[in-house]
Amino acid sequence: MTKKKFGASLGVSLGTVAALVVMCVVLSIMNPNFYSFNNIMGIFKQTSFNALLATGMLLCLITAGIDLSVGANAVFCACVMGMMVKAGMTNGIIMLIVAIVAGGLVGTINGLLLTRLHLPHPFVSTLGMKNVLWGAALIVTGSQMVNNFPESVQWLGKETIGGFPVSFIVVLVIYVVMHIFLSRTALGRSIYCAGGNMEATRLSGINAANVLTFCYALSGVMAALGGIVSVGRSGICNGANATQPYDTDAIAACIIGGASFNGGKGTMAGTMVGALIIAVLRNGFTLLSISSAVQNVVLGLVIIGAVLMDVTRQAMEAKKRRLAAK
Repeated sequence: MTKKKFGASLGVSLGTVAALVVMCVVLSIMNPNFYSFNNIMGIFKQTSFNALLATGMLLCLITAGIDLSVGANAVFCACVMGMMVKAGMTNGIIMLIVAIVAGGLVGTINGLLLTRLHLPHPFVSTLGMKNVLWGAALIVTGSQMVNNFPESVQWLGKETIGGFPVSFIVVLVIYVVMHIFLSRTALGRSIYCAGGNMEATRLSGINAANVLTFCYALSGVMAALGGIVSVGRSGICNGANATQPYDTDAIAACIIGGASFNGGKGTMAGTMVGALIIAVLRNGFTLLSISSAVQNVVLGLVIIGAVLMDVTRQAMEAKKRRLAAK
C-alpha cells in the first residue's frame, strides 16, 4: 500500500501521525516521566476537552465556516450548571440536560444568524456570540467560581475505568459515530458538498441553510459536552475562563488534522491526531517547566504554522489541477 493510499485509508495524513510520534519520542528523551501511565492518562484527559470542541469546529470548517464561540459556549454551559447549584438544585441529570440544551440553542442561534439573517460571515456572528457568552457566564454566576457540583455532573470528566478516563472513551465513541455519519450518510455528504461548492449544493436540491444550521447547532452541543467534561476535571466553573483560547486550540487541531478554511475537507481521524498533538505539546510544556510566556509564543507559532499548512496545501492542489487541465 502506498503512502498516499495508507493515509487516505486512515483519513489522516501520514506526515501528521509521524509528527505526533516524533514529538512523543523527543519529549520522552527530554523527560522520562513522559511515558508514565499517569502522564499518558493526563494527556488523554486534556485531549478530551479540546477534541469535543474540535468536533463541532470541524463541521463548521467543512462548510467553509468557523465557530469562534465554542470555548465561551463550553464555559457558559458549565456556568449555567453552576447557577443551578447556587440556586440549591441537586439533580445532576437535569443540570446536564439543561447544559446540553443551552449549548445547542447557542449553536442554533449562530446558525440562524448566518443563514436567516444573512450576516456576511460566521466570523462576525460567532465572534460577537463569544463576547455575549463571556458576559452571560459572569452574570449567571455572579462573577464567582462555583463548586459543589453533584457527582453525576462530575462523572464524565472525573471517572476512570482502570485508570483510563471515561471522557476519552466517550470521545472515541463520538469520533467513530461522527466518522460514520460524515462518510456514510446523505446529510454527512451534504455537509462536505456545502463546503466544497455551495452552488452545486443548491442545484442538487440540498437545503444548504438547514445543513449549515445543523452544523452550528451540533457544534453547540459538542461545546456543552466539553463544558461538562471541564467541570468534572476541575470540580468548578468560572465565567472568567470564557476568554481562554479554547477556540484557537480547536481550530488548530482541525487544521493540523487536514481540514481547510476553504471548506470541503477534514476528517474525524485527522482531527483526533491534531487534538493529540496540541495536548502532547501542552503536556510537554508542563513537564519541562517552560514559562507561560514561552508557551504562548510557541502555541501561537503552531497555530500560524497550521494555517500556513492549509494555505500551502491549497496552493499545491490548485497547481496540480492547472497541470492536469493542460
